[in-house]
Amino acid sequence: MTRLVWPAPVISVLLMILSSGTPTASQTFAGVLTEHNDNARTGQNLNETILTPLNVNSSSFGKLFSYSVDGQIYTQPLYVPNLAIPGQGTHNVVYAATQNDSVYAFDADGRSNSPLWQDSFISPAHGINPVPCEIDGKPIVSCAIYPIYGIAGTPVIDPVTNTMYLVTRTIENTKYFQRLHALDITTGAEKFGGPIVIEASVAGAGAGSEGGMVQFDALHDIQRVGLLLLNGNVYIGWAGALHGWVLGYDATTLAQVAAFTSTPNAIRGGVWQSGSGLAADDLGNIYLALGDGLFDANTGGTDYGDSVLKMNGSLNVLDYFTPMDQGCRAMNDMDLGSAGPILLPVQKGTVPNELVIAGKGGNPCDEEGLTPIYLLNQDSLGKYNPEQDQIVETVYGATYGYWSNPAYWTGPVTTNLYMAGLSGVNGYGDYLKMYSVSNGLLSTSAVAQSSNIFPIGSTPSVSANGASAGIVWAIERRNSLDDEPGFSPAILYAYHATNVSTMLYNSGQVPARDQAGCASKFQVPTIANGKVYVSTQNELDVFGLLISAQLASPGVFLLAPCRTFPAQAVNTTSPPYDLDLTNSGNAPLKITSIVITGTNSAEFASTSDCTTSLPAGQKCTIAVTFTPEAVGPQTAYVTITDSAPGSPHNMYLVGKGD
Repeated sequence: MTRLVWPAPVISVLLMILSSGTPTASQTFAGVLTEHNDNARTGQNLNETILTPLNVNSSSFGKLFSYSVDGQIYTQPLYVPNLAIPGQGTHNVVYAATQNDSVYAFDADGRSNSPLWQDSFISPAHGINPVPCEIDGKPIVSCAIYPIYGIAGTPVIDPVTNTMYLVTRTIENTKYFQRLHALDITTGAEKFGGPIVIEASVAGAGAGSEGGMVQFDALHDIQRVGLLLLNGNVYIGWAGALHGWVLGYDATTLAQVAAFTSTPNAIRGGVWQSGSGLAADDLGNIYLALGDGLFDANTGGTDYGDSVLKMNGSLNVLDYFTPMDQGCRAMNDMDLGSAGPILLPVQKGTVPNELVIAGKGGNPCDEEGLTPIYLLNQDSLGKYNPEQDQIVETVYGATYGYWSNPAYWTGPVTTNLYMAGLSGVNGYGDYLKMYSVSNGLLSTSAVAQSSNIFPIGSTPSVSANGASAGIVWAIERRNSLDDEPGFSPAILYAYHATNVSTMLYNSGQVPARDQAGCASKFQVPTIANGKVYVSTQNELDVFGLLISAQLASPGVFLLAPCRTFPAQAVNTTSPPYDLDLTNSGNAPLKITSIVITGTNSAEFASTSDCTTSLPAGQKCTIAVTFTPEAVGPQTAYVTITDSAPGSPHNMYLVGKGD
């Protein structure tokens, strides 16, 4: 792995100046320690005192720097303030985990020249690698994340013990493993005797069962939902080709304490929720949504396809909700579990404890032709009624459903829920819509919406200083969910939280300065201490307030932050792809090296007309070719070491040998 190297001391000094946050600037903010900020998955940071609707605009806010990583980031960045790192002082720390089975701890304010620490859980020399989508050109696993699976579910951090919990996936020669790791967040060291190999079995006669037992499958069971830390246990969910799973582990011994499969006598019923974390209330109850599968719980069975479950810490089902159109959903791939539940704070109406869930929907299952947004009573979810859902309220939203989750915020006057799905606007996408919440009921239609659409929807986050200065943040992926891995830059948007029709900023307004890396699916922005962190396929991007010191800095603008080559016959060379590198800053850019790095670096090559110094406003060209040595997907990076903030910069390369 290439570490961050800053070629000139002045760049490090510049970034220290640029950093609006310091390790002592946030004494009451506990950090972002879990997916979507809290166990209720509301997406709120109510302790943001630096970013406001007045200073978030393209003149004063933008991309400060980025950190290169060794693989695609599908997890949400996590953030811990004021953390003492042995031998390195106190830092605000942001954490990123990659599909290449690596975890990084970076100084969140750009004050360090390299990661504070990095763990890699692979060893190619010893035959230990992330799980590939294909071997010898043949698919081996359902691959919604292309071309490798490593760490996909957002980890969770325990601030009391300074421990991060995460799940890795590896192929070790010819065997497949998933492991639960417990890492010291100050050093990256394993804790509590970890890692432990994940295994499980429950009684059942469903798909793949043997001898009356259903077994966890380390290859086909895919871990994508955010991990949950609750009452001394870590809970983890999976969606697989055969079954959905939830497993519980003691947080200090890593011993398995509970196991549940959603379809023990049937098939499917995955727990994936587009990456949203398992939710929990203050009483220790767990909530989750399931994908397509047989449902027979209403007749004494134990299969819960297309349902919302309420479980206790032992993973016993306490209550459930299953839509009256479940049979249609299961037949038409309209699973409720394409999104996760969000638990609302206590409401003033007749039902104080509520949750919101909205999955896929529309024709042919929903008479309205629109996806139902269900408002449920946490204390009585409603179970199953084939004639009429026994719930608090149904509001009809996006045409095709939600592969994303809402965010919630109470402002100075109103309380709002923010969400974006798939509505078929111009054939795709949906606006970011704002629904009001009053006396425990949603408005029957959106009270405001963004002027732009999100092609695959988006999961927003909210930053605010309590009930004031609210901003809704969302990440746009322009490529469809079927594009693997996708090639367009992520675009960060900011809206006024009291009315999302007011766009404050987007990173496409000044692309030469603010362009992010290539967009991953289902990304959730993390806002902390005056900065916004965005996970992408090739880098962790950091946005914040700009100051005049940047005017003296060089900049790196890559016209394309990633490139997917067309399939290429083995041992033949592709036509060159020309990558333009522009100095988008206001000082000469010193270029130290341009090299190919990464897993399959030998199968890519580059030449360039770039010299050691590139004047401001000028560009040079890097020509990249792909020569596959084997059938199947290959990955690497063009890595550029230079004098601009965020060095080294990179372009992610994906090719496939035919």
